[in-house]
Amino acid sequence: MTESSANKLLNGDSCHRTSSGKKSSKNGFVKNHCLFQQQHKHRRPREKNQNVPHNSSLYKKPYVESFEETPLLVAVLTYMGYGILTIFGYLRDFLRHWNIEKCNVAREREEQKDFVPLYQDFENFYTRNLYMRIRDNWNRPICSVPGAKMDLVERVSHDYNWTFQHTGKVLPDVINMGSYNYLGFAENTGACADAAIEATQKYGVGVGSTRCEMGNLDIHEDLEQLVARFLGVESSMAFGMGFATNSMNIPALTGKGCLILSDELNHASLVLGARLSGSMIRVFKHNNMQSLEKLLRDAIVHGQPRTHRPWKKILIVVEGIYSMEGSIVRLPEVIALKKRYKAYLYLDEAHSIGALGPNGKGVVDYFGLDPKDVDIMMGTFTKSFGAAGGYIGGRKELIDYLRCHSHSALYATSMSSPVAQQIITSMKIIMGEDGTTLGADRLRQLSENTTYFRRKLRDLGFIIYGNDDSPVVPMMLYMPAKIGAFGREMLKRNIGTVVVGFPATPIIESRARFCISAAHTREMLDTALRAISEVGDLLQLKYSRRELPLPSLGWMSEESLLQD
Repeated sequence: MTESSANKLLNGDSCHRTSSGKKSSKNGFVKNHCLFQQQHKHRRPREKNQNVPHNSSLYKKPYVESFEETPLLVAVLTYMGYGILTIFGYLRDFLRHWNIEKCNVAREREEQKDFVPLYQDFENFYTRNLYMRIRDNWNRPICSVPGAKMDLVERVSHDYNWTFQHTGKVLPDVINMGSYNYLGFAENTGACADAAIEATQKYGVGVGSTRCEMGNLDIHEDLEQLVARFLGVESSMAFGMGFATNSMNIPALTGKGCLILSDELNHASLVLGARLSGSMIRVFKHNNMQSLEKLLRDAIVHGQPRTHRPWKKILIVVEGIYSMEGSIVRLPEVIALKKRYKAYLYLDEAHSIGALGPNGKGVVDYFGLDPKDVDIMMGTFTKSFGAAGGYIGGRKELIDYLRCHSHSALYATSMSSPVAQQIITSMKIIMGEDGTTLGADRLRQLSENTTYFRRKLRDLGFIIYGNDDSPVVPMMLYMPAKIGAFGREMLKRNIGTVVVGFPATPIIESRARFCISAAHTREMLDTALRAISEVGDLLQLKYSRRELPLPSLGWMSEESLLQD
């Protein structure tokens, strides 16, 4: 995330002035993070990145992750834009208060003015006066399979996005650059769809009970055995909702007297689960191993507050791919710290399972690590598998415990059988157990598409975040007016994109987020890139200060990197 230069220095990041002859960002500071790269006359210009890992020997492959510094002028103009919107927002609230302008949003009733306010926080002010201006970029109705292309229902608003009306027209063949359809299994034809139809005819759609009562089907047990084999763990458990997999299982694993160390950019489901657990929560800087190690040391040295008793349990909670940053967790270093300080590790692979690794087995497979080194492996079926729900994998004792103590297992209705069959079929394709190479082909295609799209965006001059191998590609927009303008202009060119702003991101770090799929053809990506470049020129979004395009990945020793 973008921070002030002073804060970056205090956080322990390697941050320095550029040497003469090399162009830095506007504020003069850049940060390094390019593991194992070799010196090259066309080397990547230095950028703002996270801290350099302590021990590069833990990595078996290059780990390249970049977060280019925000140009100072852009940051100033972004703050000015939000300042102007805030001033006009207060003016419009004044007009609404005196009934000069109609108020369409919920607000306090006069007779409740002495109670604790429900609607007077900043988020509600933001919703009324900023979000409503660009609300047409979200919740667009889709009337087809959300695959590589989709059909959108056209809608219009006559009251500045407070309400919408459908025109009856359909926007056909919109290139879908926003869905989490990493391996292209969101489809209504093929082996997965045929198997799901057969499961529906055999079991029906609804189950009507929980797993522990009358809702435990043989297909559920087949799914859990397959997931355990896919992950390389002793046992696994499937849940009907990905969000609840985190929010309802973390409270079953930790409680009072336990400590949760959470990455500052963890998903809302992880944050909610941690809060519901009643454990002490401490947050470490995103992917910053110095910050994590400091918290681990302090936790062991000082123990619990006031009593200074040892913590009953210390749980490190991280994600595989961070969905708003496109970054990949430094899992080898996290595991090394976890072993050194005898903590437990909870890994959320919602976006990385199926999308990373030579075998599609997630970030553990990507780094070539042993799954047994991760105590709790969590993931969802909603992205790479084109289905719904989530799983937790690990030791048999862990899964047996969760079957008896997880609220999601005890009180939630069982997963629908066609959904379970969709997961089974797609997972077997990824594993190659269907007798074809379709799974390997899709994994290779996703990797190629990711590399191509990221390289082209950089060459065009955009600031993009994240790891070079991440199929989540955030492209920075910054200014509030450009959030809505980018989404609308892209849709005019028949490209469906996701634009993201506060509170999903810091208020000045608005962005467009592209999700690359194996179903995207090179022609689709080229069409999208041409449209992005055209809109980028129109809205002046090419903020990057890079001097040269990215070269192919080379190798560079840690000593050479430190000498720079």
